[in-house]
Amino acid sequence: MQTNTPAPNLIAYDPAKHAELLASYCLSAQPGERLLVAGGLGSVPLMQELTRALLRRGARPAVQLSYPGQAEDFAEFASDAVLDAHHPADLADVEAMDGSMRLLTPEDARDVDAARRARHLKSLAPLAAARARKKWGLTLYPTAHAAQQAGMTGPEFDDFVMRAMFLDRPDPVAAWGEIRETQARIIERLTRADVVRIEAPGTDLTLRVGGRIWANSDGKRNMPSGEVFTGPLEDSAEGFVTFTIPASYQGRMVRGARLEFRAGEVVNATAEEGQDVLLAALNTDAGARRLGELGIGTNFGIQHPTGNILFDEKIGGTVHLALGKSYPETGGVNASAIHWDLITDLRTGGRLSLDGEIVQEKGVFRI
Repeated sequence: MQTNTPAPNLIAYDPAKHAELLASYCLSAQPGERLLVAGGLGSVPLMQELTRALLRRGARPAVQLSYPGQAEDFAEFASDAVLDAHHPADLADVEAMDGSMRLLTPEDARDVDAARRARHLKSLAPLAAARARKKWGLTLYPTAHAAQQAGMTGPEFDDFVMRAMFLDRPDPVAAWGEIRETQARIIERLTRADVVRIEAPGTDLTLRVGGRIWANSDGKRNMPSGEVFTGPLEDSAEGFVTFTIPASYQGRMVRGARLEFRAGEVVNATAEEGQDVLLAALNTDAGARRLGELGIGTNFGIQHPTGNILFDEKIGGTVHLALGKSYPETGGVNASAIHWDLITDLRTGGRLSLDGEIVQEKGVFRI
């Protein structure tokens, strides 16, 4: 991302190291596999290195490049026919892939009608579902916009990204193995629970998770990662929650979102900033008003919000709730075109209880 020399003790971003981790660990690329590599123009250095890494493994990379503002152009200029329905050839192409890796390339987004963006996203739901049935991964290329959003200089953000992926270590794959083992111990306790209660200033929410499966997110899909998650029972959410960490949706920032649930459904929603975006997301379809995920951040190496969900939902001492689509491997059945993670911080006075027993307080696990 940056060409200037990093300050002392800061690690420079290395797209070749990043690409090698994605190809060998996240995708486990095999000879003959057709693998989609999709990202914005800004991610070309990583896209090139990942393509090379896949080719060395005998895979067949299919590169998909998008220009800055492409999503906004679709929402603003597309006819109703294009906005509301995908082309069959697009779905066929996704189904012909053996897997995919998306390179998030944060850029400044212009303001467009949130409802039209929601319509376009809904039309792409079958493509997203087809991708999810194959192996897939998601990572971030460090852009100047992402650094600014995180409140860091370019070299500082490069260093942050490298360390978050354990690319500062001699054996990053072994480091992710350690994360997997730690999270497995947490899951042992979570699996025995039914009722989860989240308490914090502005939050008192209960969910049921009995019979659902907790997933161990160890960097195979999200890079970086560091969370455990499940799909709560779709009609179980009761109470209210305030999301204290800002979240971006379709390029727009939402701050101070507060949701009230009854019988699993959002019955009231407000936000200090971006309320139109919040309401547009909730109105995407019926499933958008129910929860598809409860996640618990376990990565205590990530401590400061960056404005990017890939990092922020992993912060140790936070929980996140996703509106919309469930992950089938958790046993969740909620269907929606959206899957939007919103985060609340428990480190400054919150607690997490399982069947009445406090298992985390002020961000510190008692497990």
